[in-house]
Amino acid sequence: MGDSVPLGHDWTGAQWDWPLQHNDGVVKMVNHKDLFEVWFDCQFFTPKEIEVKVNGDHLVIHARHEARNDAHGEVAREVNRTYKLPSDVDTKSIKSHLNGRGVLSVTANKK
Repeated sequence: MGDSVPLGHDWTGAQWDWPLQHNDGVVKMVNHKDLFEVWFDCQFFTPKEIEVKVNGDHLVIHARHEARNDAHGEVAREVNRTYKLPSDVDTKSIKSHLNGRGVLSVTANKK
C-alpha cells in the first residue's frame, strides 16, 4: 500500500469550489542533480482530502472530496496521479506541502 508522506500546509480554506476549468495535471516536474520536485494543482481540495504516498519506486497522489452542494447543484471530485520516481531519489526524504493557492509541492533529496 505504500508509506504515507506527512502533508505540511498553509492552506486557509479561502478557495471557492467550481468545476475544473483547466487540465488537472502536473504544474511542473523538475529532476535536478540533487533534488526532485513535483508541483500539482490541488486547489479544490483541503489538506485532509489529499494523500501522498510512496509505493515502491512510485509517488502516488490521491485527492478526493465527497459530494458538496452549492447554489448550482452538487459537485464531487477525485484525482489519482502516479509518478515513477527517478532511481536516485531518497524516498525517506520525501516531503509534501500545500500552499495557500492550492498547489501541492512534493520534494525529495537525491541519494
